[in-house]
Order: sequence, then C-alpha cells, then structure tokens
Amino acid sequence: MWTWELILSIFLIGVSLSMDAFAVSICDGMCYTDLNKRKGGVISAAFGIFQMGMPLIGFFVAFALSQVINTEYIDMFDHWVAFALLAFVGGKMIFDAVREMRHPEEQLSEKRFSLLEVTVQAVATSIDALAVGIGMIAMYSDGVTEVTVWGYTAIIGATTFLISVAGVFLGTRVGKLFQRKTSLARVLGGVILVGIGLKILIEGLL
Repeated sequence: MWTWELILSIFLIGVSLSMDAFAVSICDGMCYTDLNKRKGGVISAAFGIFQMGMPLIGFFVAFALSQVINTEYIDMFDHWVAFALLAFVGGKMIFDAVREMRHPEEQLSEKRFSLLEVTVQAVATSIDALAVGIGMIAMYSDGVTEVTVWGYTAIIGATTFLISVAGVFLGTRVGKLFQRKTSLARVLGGVILVGIGLKILIEGLL
C-alpha cells in the first residue's frame, strides 16, 4: 500500500543512489563543448533509465530464481566493474588533456558529446542499484508486488533524472569559468571520474 512515508523513503533511496550520477553529470556539463539542451536531456535520461533499470534487473533475476539472492555475490564484483569503467573514461580524459597541454601544436579536437561514453558512465554509476533491486525481493512476501516494484524504481529513476539535470546545468556553468582553458577542464573532469571510481571501490572493499 502506498503511503507518503513509503514514497519519501523510496525518494531518499533514489537521492542516495543518484549522488554519483550527479557528480558525473557535472563533469559532463563541464567537459562537453557541444552540449545543448537536447544532449543535456539525453545525459540525464541515461542516468535515470539505468538507475531505474538496474533495480528492476536485480529484482526480476532474484524473482526468476525463486529465492532471495544474497547481495554479497553482487558486492564481490560490482565496485570493481564501476571503478574500471570510470577509471578508464576518466584516465583517458586526463591523458588526452595532458598530451594537449604538452603538445599544443597538435591542436587536439574539442571534447564532443558521446552517447557511448555517457552510457558507460550510466552503467558504472548504477551497478550498485542491482543490490537494491535484489533486496526488494525480500519484501515480496510482505505484500510488495511486481507492479509496486515498477513504481518504486520509477521514483528512483525520476529522482536521478532530475538530480542529473541539475548536475549538467551546474557543470555547464562551472565550465564557462574555464572558457578557453579546455585542457584544464578535461583534467578536472577526469580526476572527478577517477575519484568517484575510487570512492565506489573503497566503499565496496570496506
């Protein structure tokens, strides 16, 4: 049964899950030089969709196996996958920016919007939500239905979308402070991504 207390608790779960997406969306807003409202919307939608989809995958996989899956199986590797993806994307940004600063005559191209890169970021920042979906199966015996699970994850996805919109907007404003210093913006963006990956890894190991 839906109550305001339940909606608030799911919303707060969505906020906590979307903090990494918020930080990465700020990074995208800073670094993509061809960003516009449509592309900003795509970035936010990607984070929202994957943040909704991962709990659904976790729930229905657990449900299909007809048992409560111990989230330790997910916890064993999810932080390593997220770290590897974010470290790769962030490391490449740093490498390209440093190379541009050391060899300005090469005139490296500006960082353009990449749907593939955004998708990788969305996957990396939403992997931990798998465990949330698996945890929902434990509530199945308490009256939670497949329909309500869709509602729960929709709230999480919508929350992430709105927070990511704010992140992209903030990132574009911060990016304007750098203006022509695009290499410095890329370095900072890459460091943010690697830092988020390290945060996820350390939290997973602890």
